[in-house]
Amino acid sequence: MKRFAKWLLWGVLGLVLIGILALGGPALYEVATGVTATEFTNRTFPAADGATLHGYLAEPEGAGPYPAVLLIHEWWGLNEDITRIADALAVEGYVVLAADAYRGETTNQVSRALYLTTNTPASQIESDLDSGLAYLRGLPNVDGARVATMGFCFGGRQSFGLGTRHGDLAAVVDYYGGGVEVESAADLGQLNSPFLGIFGETDSSIPLSDVEKLEAAVQERGLPNEFTVYPGVGHAFLDSENLADLNHPAGQAWQQTLQFLATYLQP
Repeated sequence: MKRFAKWLLWGVLGLVLIGILALGGPALYEVATGVTATEFTNRTFPAADGATLHGYLAEPEGAGPYPAVLLIHEWWGLNEDITRIADALAVEGYVVLAADAYRGETTNQVSRALYLTTNTPASQIESDLDSGLAYLRGLPNVDGARVATMGFCFGGRQSFGLGTRHGDLAAVVDYYGGGVEVESAADLGQLNSPFLGIFGETDSSIPLSDVEKLEAAVQERGLPNEFTVYPGVGHAFLDSENLADLNHPAGQAWQQTLQFLATYLQP
């Protein structure tokens, strides 16, 4: 009987170990192999606390000055996909800084993305993005009065947050940024910018009631705005591979975004 209990205990421990490896093994492998967001960046600038921040800058040809977009990644961190989206915006005539909100951390594992989102200090993220915005505005080929923020998922929430802290932005674009608790215009901080909100009908992580509250608050403040809930798609439905597909909601949302930015940023 004791031998059976011992075997049972070892069996349970083995199953627990297998579960840990299955969930955390790929993330640990990423850490061990040293994959960082800096592999996808080409610019550095200082943080408020003196740290060196990184970003990917995409620029149109010519001296400018151009309108600009601060682009913010999903919860995965800065990766190649977000740099391709930055390049696509640059083709449209924008200087784009894809900012790194995790100070070099990036992943393609859900468990580690969740860890990065919940364990990176919110005050540090906000401060670093504010530094990225200041750096972008200070570039010689950028018209500092025509700068927008735009982000996806985690980045959509951060784009909204930047708008609440910087009332002089030319536009704010929020792609399915969840976790935004807004009941009225009083919750919008300094937000004073034209606002574009893009969401998916079947997004289980963002209740449509939250989207409706945000839209009502933006309208209560009297801001130019567009809110679109695209049918038949869930969270994170746009990436660099499908933004040109006009038969897909991603391509339609991308065209809506380009038109919105052109309306409020182009001369």
